[in-house]
Amino acid sequence: MLRVMIVDDHAIVREGLRGMLAAEPGMEVAAEAASGDEAVALAPRVRPDVILMDLRMPGGDGVSAIERLGPGHRVLVLTTFEDDADIVRAVRSGAAGYLLKDASRADLAAAIRDVAAGRTVLAPSVSAKLSAARAAPAPAVLSAREAEVLALVARGLTNAEIGGRLFIGQATVKTHLLRVFAKLGVSDRTAAVMAAIEQGVLPPP
Repeated sequence: MLRVMIVDDHAIVREGLRGMLAAEPGMEVAAEAASGDEAVALAPRVRPDVILMDLRMPGGDGVSAIERLGPGHRVLVLTTFEDDADIVRAVRSGAAGYLLKDASRADLAAAIRDVAAGRTVLAPSVSAKLSAARAAPAPAVLSAREAEVLALVARGLTNAEIGGRLFIGQATVKTHLLRVFAKLGVSDRTAAVMAAIEQGVLPPP
C-alpha cells in the first residue's frame, strides 16, 4: 500500500485530496498536516512514501519544510502557484515533483506513483519555466569596489565626485566602470545601473 501524507492549510483541499486518493487502488492517506512545521514534525513518525506539499502556508511554508525534511522524504509539490521563483526554490530544495492543483485525478495518482518510484515529475508548464530559469544567465559578479562605484553612480555622482568620496583618481573610477560595463554587457552608466538592479546586484531605488 502506497502511503501518502497531505500537507495543505485548507481543510477543504485536504478533504478533496483524501477522497480522490481513497478511490485509487493501492493508495492510502497516512496523515494530514496544515502547515510546513506540522509536516516536519509528523513525517518522521508517519514515514509516508510520498508527501503532497502545498507551498504557501501560514505556520511554515512548503519550501522551508522541504529543506528541513531532507532527502529521506519524497515530496511532490501540489500548488496553485507556478511562479518562476517558487518553482526554482522548490526544486533546488529537493522536491521530487511539481504539479499544479488543476491536474486530473489520473495525473495526480500517476505522479504520486512516479515520485514513490524515485522518478521526477514536473507539470509541462512548470518544466518549461524551469528550463528557462536554468538557461538564464547568472547575475554578474562585481568586486566590492566595482559595486561601491556603481552604487555611487546610481546616486547620481560624477566620476570626480566618486573619486573624491572613495579617495581614488578619476582614471581609476573610469577603469572600474569599464569593467562593470563589460560584466553587465552594457555600454553606459544608466544601462549599468538598470541592469544591476534587474539582476539583484544593486537594490532598487
